[in-house]
Amino acid sequence: MPNQTKIMDHSIRDILHMIREKQVSPNELLDEAYQNIHQVHEQLNAFITIQEKERAVREIQKHEQDHAVFFGLPYSLKDAYCTKDIRTTSASAVLQDFTPPYSATVYEKLQHTGAVLVGKNNQDAWGHGGSTENTDFGPTKNPWNLSCIPGGSSGGSAVAISTRMVLFSIGEDTGGSIRSPASMCNISGLKVTYGRVSRYGTIAYASSLDTVGPMAKSVDDLAFVLKEIAGNDPHDLTSSPLPVPDYPTLIQRDVKKMRIGLPKEFFGEGLTDEVRAVVDQAIKAFERLGVEFVNVSMPYVSLGVSIYYLIAPSETSSNLARYDGIRYGQDRSNFTEETIRRILLGTYALSAGYADELYKKAQKAREILIEEYREALSHCDALLAPVTPSKPSRIGELLSDPMRNLLEDLYTVTINLAGVPSLAIPAGFSSDKLPIGIQLIGKPFDELTLLQLGNAFQQATNWHTEKPPLLEQHP
Repeated sequence: MPNQTKIMDHSIRDILHMIREKQVSPNELLDEAYQNIHQVHEQLNAFITIQEKERAVREIQKHEQDHAVFFGLPYSLKDAYCTKDIRTTSASAVLQDFTPPYSATVYEKLQHTGAVLVGKNNQDAWGHGGSTENTDFGPTKNPWNLSCIPGGSSGGSAVAISTRMVLFSIGEDTGGSIRSPASMCNISGLKVTYGRVSRYGTIAYASSLDTVGPMAKSVDDLAFVLKEIAGNDPHDLTSSPLPVPDYPTLIQRDVKKMRIGLPKEFFGEGLTDEVRAVVDQAIKAFERLGVEFVNVSMPYVSLGVSIYYLIAPSETSSNLARYDGIRYGQDRSNFTEETIRRILLGTYALSAGYADELYKKAQKAREILIEEYREALSHCDALLAPVTPSKPSRIGELLSDPMRNLLEDLYTVTINLAGVPSLAIPAGFSSDKLPIGIQLIGKPFDELTLLQLGNAFQQATNWHTEKPPLLEQHP
């Protein structure tokens, strides 16, 4: 029967209860995850590395007696995270045979919870892209339409969740890399405040912009994962010492009388009619929940892409200098055209005679942008905006048009520059049944308010429960 409910369709909250009550076993859950991988992965190419099922079973056996909080939950990691004794590539041929000698903090934390890693997801190489096409392991396809992109750079993670190959995944967001694929694959994704989750063991793209965050079917699921991965880490001096709220318990707050700002600069030229219609529909849903809306203006947002594409390539040109074929992996001839383009742009922006004119001016403009977000959020609890200006593109369209590729990040990059959190959630579909999401943008370290708003929206709507038609072929 099409769209019948299976174990992996349930929320993390419900599945944990079912496991405690012995209504299902972790092995049954794992069987279903691997069955889904077997049935649809070949069409989608969501993983670079898939763990042998026998190894996953051994992980379950390790935690049978210790009552671990995520005991038996199958999940995946974007292949940007170091995993000891497991291949880590960042989707680049440079690292195609690299096995790290240590693990990222986020991976170690999830190991301690009893969650079971089933694989490492495909992505744009080094995070350079928004379509999961710029990968040396073949493009990932959108399960809602196999001829379309899934967004990026964490596209493989979004596809794996959307098709129930995993319950949740850990993405990485430098300029929209969690929110873009969440929007395009009809799942929920959280770009956290810079410093909320440790970056230790992450293969860096742009170190002042990179954030580690959860991706899942629903906001409620995100709350569970964030509680386990957030917090201070002595290995990462940029991680925050602020306490971690009990997100799953506090998420149920009534949102009536909360105020959401609508920045007019996010609704101007370039926004397609279909995306605007979905956003308007979401605004009406929030109004029915008693949320109040106010108009705000953020004029420097229009410069966001220019600022971002000076700072991010400058940092990536520095970060990628270590991949010289001596210390790690293969030589630089294995970099993709997109990565070479960003290295050249960053090196130019940092070079003698141009650093003052380009890089330093971009940093000054970033400070103005940070202040602009602070001012806008002083008038409301959160901001609401589109995630991308258009629905998912056809595979190949963005690769052949680098400028359009950059402009797809118009509504996401400024949030990373400002260091504030943003939650992407499903909000509707285009006329040809492609997912379209919205994003809620919050004050620094106030992920809780975003989760409360997003959870209330999902309790009042059912967009997030829709599954790709591809799954109907494998009931």
